[in-house]
Amino acid sequence: MGESGPYPPPSSRLDSSRGHPQHGGAADHGPRRPTAVSDDEGGTVPEEVGYRGPTACAAAGITYRQLDYWARTGLVEPSVRPAYGSGTQRLYSFRDVVVLKIVKRFLDTGVSLQNIRTTVQHLRERGFQDLERMTLMSDGATVYECTSPDEVHALLQGGQGVFGIAVGVVWRDVESALSQLHGERVDTGETLLANNPADELARRRNRAV
Repeated sequence: MGESGPYPPPSSRLDSSRGHPQHGGAADHGPRRPTAVSDDEGGTVPEEVGYRGPTACAAAGITYRQLDYWARTGLVEPSVRPAYGSGTQRLYSFRDVVVLKIVKRFLDTGVSLQNIRTTVQHLRERGFQDLERMTLMSDGATVYECTSPDEVHALLQGGQGVFGIAVGVVWRDVESALSQLHGERVDTGETLLANNPADELARRRNRAV
């Protein structure tokens, strides 16, 4: 859809069959997006802190029922530690929580689950720096990754309702929320308390015990 309109070039459209932007032919002259960097190529920052389900919910603005359903259906699974049974706790990375918040925003605006799954896969394959610079746009039927103000402007001029998410803004929102919540060291399991006076008192009580 929108093939003849002033939309961003096909290279920015996420392919629902593969989870990657579709690449157009040589006639595409729009700005090219950065090459995706996978985790295996060292494009991500090591995750040293994980967040349990209730903390991830609070930071992403979702319910625990949503979190549980998305994990069980494979939409957004915890990348640090999945639930292996009744005695284990899921542990989400910072990136996971950012993705959770993006999924929530897209669902609230009526984007199809198929397109959301494609977007989630695409986000997981990008490096940290790519995510911070990324803008995701949707006209309700297709999700686009816009890599320049020109592409955003072209999509907005398409004559249809468009919803956009600046991933960097979501990133900072989640960072701010998690700074007030408890995390857990991935290597030792130590609980990391939020940086506020009440938690400093809790730290001192724990040392006393």
